[in-house]
Amino acid sequence: MELHDLIDLGRYPIDRPDSAAYATLLADLRREIAEDGCAVLPGFASARGVAHLTAEADAVAHLGHRSFSRTNVYFSQDDPSLPADHPVRQFYDRSNAFVPADNFPPEGPLRMIYEAAPFMPFIRDALNEPVDRFFRYDDPLADVIVNAVEAGQGFPWHFDTNNFTVTLAIQNGSSGGAFEYVPGLRTAQDENFAGVGQVLAGDRSKVRVLELRRGDLQIFKGRYALHRVAPVEGPRRRYVGIFSFVETEGMCGGVERTRQLYGRVLPRHYERAGLRSDALMD
Repeated sequence: MELHDLIDLGRYPIDRPDSAAYATLLADLRREIAEDGCAVLPGFASARGVAHLTAEADAVAHLGHRSFSRTNVYFSQDDPSLPADHPVRQFYDRSNAFVPADNFPPEGPLRMIYEAAPFMPFIRDALNEPVDRFFRYDDPLADVIVNAVEAGQGFPWHFDTNNFTVTLAIQNGSSGGAFEYVPGLRTAQDENFAGVGQVLAGDRSKVRVLELRRGDLQIFKGRYALHRVAPVEGPRRRYVGIFSFVETEGMCGGVERTRQLYGRVLPRHYERAGLRSDALMD
């Protein structure tokens, strides 16, 4: 299997960074990301690629860590010293499954895309990030994962630990499962608890909704945008591949969040706790 078996390189020439088509693609993506911290590349994975990715997801879905819990947007513990309506104290049901990264081998289609030579430079170019501030997420459980969502499941409002999240829609549920987000709700210097609280209280004036199709690639600044996945309906699972990138070399997931999402923690998570470029809660 080669990269051209997975990605529509004719439409998205990530392997030809010196071409005029690549320059045009970058200009469009940078404009979209500047506007709301998100860009979508429809049909990035070819029909053949989607078939390979779906087969891989089906084969490992049973290895996903299924968890049913209540969590706040920061994946942190409650803080009784704060007011009852503070975002840190707002907890929501979370029930879905993440298939950890160590289930995706180098020869598999998902990791093959993530580790392909032109892929990370392309994502970095689209985000217009410097080389010394753009790295693969150094987390053996979370650099490349699949989120498998079944009927009645979704993902409540949250922020990402990693700065840049790239998702690939592999299979939609029978219905539901829309991606909702509020771009730029916080910054590296300001948690904006008041703004977060307004969204949690039901203010949808700044909420944007995306209905992604199979094969669509999404580039998203999830560390600063509050976002969620609406509940999925029907018998078919929703599969989304998630590729993660960060601006701090060696950054790894936090201990509490890793335990919640993947059901286990490795020594690396303890060794690198707190290694990041900002002081945000998560």
